[in-house]
Amino acid sequence: MASSIRWRCVSVLLFVVFILSVHCSNSNPKKKKDIRDYNDADMAKLLEQWEKDDDIEEGDLPEHRRPSPPIDFSKVDPSKPQDLLKMSKKGKTVMVFATVSGNPTEKETEDVTSLWQGSLFNANFDVQRFVVGSNRVIFMLRDGSYAWEIKDFLTLQERCEDVTVEGQVFPGKAANKANKEKAQNETKKKKDKNAANRVNKSKQDL
Repeated sequence: MASSIRWRCVSVLLFVVFILSVHCSNSNPKKKKDIRDYNDADMAKLLEQWEKDDDIEEGDLPEHRRPSPPIDFSKVDPSKPQDLLKMSKKGKTVMVFATVSGNPTEKETEDVTSLWQGSLFNANFDVQRFVVGSNRVIFMLRDGSYAWEIKDFLTLQERCEDVTVEGQVFPGKAANKANKEKAQNETKKKKDKNAANRVNKSKQDL
């Protein structure tokens, strides 16, 4: 009888201790960190949690986190490496650099390249233009697969000296014209020099 009473007392005592421990743990919850005290690591962790919880659509992801579209190598012509470059840049931002000929002012470059951008817009090319110097401009494309078509258009413009795409420099119409004039001048000088030599030789013979 005494042992059963003792066990009951022990059980009641343990129950009271359990209730008190639960109450104490609830009354002292873990203090949360103030958002003003967050450092870069805390902010990065918070951003990761948000991205994990949210279903972000593929188009809303930053470009470096979007999966690249698969390349169908059966459609790639091995004799045209440019086609492979086009396919690899599909859906990626590409910048095309262009130089305006004739030592223009920045205002003149703005006017000339604005006409180029308007023509590209009329041809359904969505490009943004940034003048970065007195004769230099950047055309930014959201879909880099069109960069080479835009390069072909720009190199045919009268005032285009050169176009740079992915580190490759392509001479424009103005550069070709200047080279042609230079070659003609050199040919003319050579002819004049030969004529002068013939005259001098004939004088010496006399």
